[in-house]
Amino acid sequence: MARNDYLRLSEERENEIKETLGLDIKEAARRNPERDRAKLSRPCYVRDIEKILHHPYYNRYTDKTQVFSFYKHDDITRRALHVQLVSRIARNIGRLLGLDLDLIEAISLGHDMGHTPFGHAGERLLGDIYHARTGKYFNHNVHSVRVLDNIFNLNISLDTLDGILCHNGELELQEYRPSTLSGFLEFDAKVNMCYTEKDGVKKLIPSTLEGCVVRVSDIIAYIGKDRQDAERVGVDIACGGSDNSYMINNFVINIVENSFGKDYIKMDEEYFKALKQAKEDNYKNIYLSQSVNKQYKTCLQPMFEMLYDRLLSQYGDEKSLLHRHHINYVNRRRGYYQTKTDYREENSADDIVTDYIASMTDDYFIDICAHLLPDAPTVHYVGYFDSKGKE
Repeated sequence: MARNDYLRLSEERENEIKETLGLDIKEAARRNPERDRAKLSRPCYVRDIEKILHHPYYNRYTDKTQVFSFYKHDDITRRALHVQLVSRIARNIGRLLGLDLDLIEAISLGHDMGHTPFGHAGERLLGDIYHARTGKYFNHNVHSVRVLDNIFNLNISLDTLDGILCHNGELELQEYRPSTLSGFLEFDAKVNMCYTEKDGVKKLIPSTLEGCVVRVSDIIAYIGKDRQDAERVGVDIACGGSDNSYMINNFVINIVENSFGKDYIKMDEEYFKALKQAKEDNYKNIYLSQSVNKQYKTCLQPMFEMLYDRLLSQYGDEKSLLHRHHINYVNRRRGYYQTKTDYREENSADDIVTDYIASMTDDYFIDICAHLLPDAPTVHYVGYFDSKGKE
């Protein structure tokens, strides 16, 4: 089909659907409103979904572990599966509540784009170094916004960026009432507050119901799945309660029952207490357990510190890995997204080193340490035939 015929057919189809169903094309606020205009074939939040899916950092979800970083096991959850589970749970809720499923999917798929290697342990380790060096705080949700909105300037919509910024799945609430958000000026102030205030992220509330749904779905997605993973790799846990599928189904139903037709998202008190208790049990028996954390302090902490210092010493050396694997790569991608400024003009050396480490997968982190730091500690993995997990 010739291009002119395709355009004519698209316009006719668009007008037909508008006249028949009374639909209009919704626009979304963006940094550059002249780009990425919504079309019937690619509505506003579909553009966000596709920008995120086609970004190379989305690929890196595949080798970023959630909790069990030191196990070679194909069945444990990586971040790629986690964001899909969040998206699935959130869309199930959103469909029953009549919400925008494209916005939900965009927030869900992008919410961990800035996550570090080695899960929340890696986030804490990198955050400690970054704060000691700069006085600023590192949080993966804020860094996800930085990746999409600053480093690569994807022109993602304000609604999607705000949902990503405010997703914080570590802070559960019984009721989520969307906050007001006037525009990018207020959004940028929220982002900056997270860098300067220690507990700034705890003040964040999404500005849309879709963002609220993703936030609670993030918690639902990881609580039962992390228990399932613990059992699979043979970690002895004492978490009571129901299995993953039962928990997901019942929390979804309860949220819909308490939120249908409302301008807020809510679960009843019984379910909120159950969610809160399940999260506390996970922290006690999984996230803070010796079996899960024993290598973080002895191996990963010195590796993060040594790598950070080494990369910082490479700043300015055009032949270094920092420049060849990260700075030059970012500048090439920025050109593709019509960003003409040099990445180094807008960022300090500490910001750039932090960006680089945060972008790494677990395997890349291990390999670059082996390449640059031969005296660094060695991480020991539980192999496929060492695990005590179920056959």
